[in-house]
Amino acid sequence: MIVPKSFQIPAEKQSFVFRVVILALIYILAFFLRLFSILRFESVIHEFDPYFNFRSTKYLVNEGFYNFHNWFDEVSWYPLGRITGGTIYPGLMLTAAAVYHFLHFFNFTVQIRNVCVLIAPFFASNTALATYFFTSEVKDKKAGLIAALLVAVVPGYISRSVAGSFDNEGIAIFALILTFATWVRSVNTGSIFWATICALSYFYMVSAWGGYVFIINVIPLHALVLMLTGNFSSRLYVAYNTLYILGTLLSMQVTFVGFQPVQSSEHMAALGVFGLMQIYSFVNYIKGVLPPDMFRTLFRSIVIFGLSVLTVALGFGLATGYISPWTGRFYSLLDPTYAKEHIPIIASVSEHQPTTWSSFFFDLHALTFLFPVGMYYSFQHLTDANTFAILYGITSVYFAGVMVRLMLVLAPIACVLSAIGLSQTLRTYMKYLNPNVKDKNLPSFPVAKEIALVMVAGLTILMVFFVFHSVWVTSEAYSSPSIVLAARQHDGSKIIFDDFRESYFWLRHNTPPNARVMSWWDYGYQISAMANRTILVDNNTWNNSHIAQVGKAFASSEEKAYEIMRKMDVNYVLILFGGLTGYSSDDINKFLWMVRIAGSTDPSIKEADYYTPQGEYRIDASASPIMLNSLMYKLCYYNFGTMYTEGGKPPGWDRVRNAEIGRKDVELEYLEEAFTSEHWLVRIFKVLEPENRG
Repeated sequence: MIVPKSFQIPAEKQSFVFRVVILALIYILAFFLRLFSILRFESVIHEFDPYFNFRSTKYLVNEGFYNFHNWFDEVSWYPLGRITGGTIYPGLMLTAAAVYHFLHFFNFTVQIRNVCVLIAPFFASNTALATYFFTSEVKDKKAGLIAALLVAVVPGYISRSVAGSFDNEGIAIFALILTFATWVRSVNTGSIFWATICALSYFYMVSAWGGYVFIINVIPLHALVLMLTGNFSSRLYVAYNTLYILGTLLSMQVTFVGFQPVQSSEHMAALGVFGLMQIYSFVNYIKGVLPPDMFRTLFRSIVIFGLSVLTVALGFGLATGYISPWTGRFYSLLDPTYAKEHIPIIASVSEHQPTTWSSFFFDLHALTFLFPVGMYYSFQHLTDANTFAILYGITSVYFAGVMVRLMLVLAPIACVLSAIGLSQTLRTYMKYLNPNVKDKNLPSFPVAKEIALVMVAGLTILMVFFVFHSVWVTSEAYSSPSIVLAARQHDGSKIIFDDFRESYFWLRHNTPPNARVMSWWDYGYQISAMANRTILVDNNTWNNSHIAQVGKAFASSEEKAYEIMRKMDVNYVLILFGGLTGYSSDDINKFLWMVRIAGSTDPSIKEADYYTPQGEYRIDASASPIMLNSLMYKLCYYNFGTMYTEGGKPPGWDRVRNAEIGRKDVELEYLEEAFTSEHWLVRIFKVLEPENRG
């Protein structure tokens, strides 16, 4: 078939057109790969935190930005309440509201819920483009295409960007990569324009996620390394100063951040590098003006004076409290044992646990092996750009090892460095398979073509397995919403557990509008968003002592717990129980964390009291008397002693703990059962009013 000349693409533009087509396909792939949860379940918000984000976004859309910014949420943290506008990163809500209004402007009448459900896949597609831009600056456009494809399907990023994952990370990773890409571009070009775009990207990141602290420490580290290795240039000076000044001023406009960029210890490294860069530039200027002897004398004076001023300023700032110390979360990144010993509320969160080796392979698969290859090739030809990629890779590996949640930060740079390694390896061995290539510098050795063929085939097979693994992980592991559970029966058929929504629906329609519900903090956001009831604690976890009071109530006897609940005006108590269905993330398995957090404020609550004499945590007849008499135990196993859960097992058999409960005659004196969901996953109890003394 002869193509008319008017439709033929000029040779010099063919590569550009192919790149655009490939990027468009990657963009579509990144979006549709994340829709398994919608296809298998429905358009629903996942997890726990996203429900607060969804509720806040609805408030923003319905009430407007001014009311949202000044919103005092009286149904959270009873009786304290929460100044919502000043205690959140509003970037996610503002982005979703902007998309919602944009679509409605063009008469696409979508529900705000569907916008929130699909915002993460949409930004995942944008992240693929940003990764292409980033890798193109570090290496070249060919490696950029590979990196874009890898980040579109890598499980470590998909875990927080599937449809329904309406969390801050859904847009924050896009902002992170865009900030790094524009930073490298501004360093490569020395352009104020690109440095300004970098500052704006950083501002967007600050508004979206607290992980912006990683950016404002890695970029100064990059600038410092370039200065120490003799690679300081006017390009670096322009890029860093523009970013730091504009980025700091813009970040301080986020209410929740405020003056932290110039007061908190986490930001002092950026300020220190900014000051050091001014001194470095001044010294270089003086060096070109003064004679060597005079310069050495002046240099020593400047160093002594600078160190003296720095010491006095730091001492004064720390002594007066102007410079705040590192936060507990930051300490827990530097010392993984810090949170468990000093702040159990942080250590109790599953995503704050150290990462296992299996998790690295599960979330990165083939990239675990290709990542060091890319690092090797980057070290071979050091530039300002790939120096940054190396520093980003090394620091993210460390932080991802300390906290499993930060695997999300590692995944993009793993894709970038893996793409560099893959691209360079293929480029090397493809020369042996291409007869048109005549390279005198190409090493010649026996069976070179055969070895090259094996290498290329091996890498191709490795990438095929990587894609299959990524699709399987996305489908099976990361596309199941926590609000709706699914399991396979013995015959292979699927069974749906919709107990959470059933219970929240019951709360919404069968309790007074001003009812106060006590539960563990994990479920606070869902109760306030779906049941529209006042809760005592939620996932914000800003007040440790308030959470400790709830933990103390669950850890105490029913009589003592009743006193606490009366003081806190509790009307209903909600607990999660998985003993019937085998759901392991229930409150009995979380109970020791409740005890530890309660014990952090009340020394009378001792974790050892809830263990057997042998030091075991058990719920059977050998359990400690305090454990058997605790409110949590009584609420979970109320009326459970007569239940048959498995064939051949006695009544009261807990399928999670694989044990027969130790107390089957549980009776309640101060509470009564109000509702138990179909599969016993959620149980709600009403707190009785005190008896009439008259």
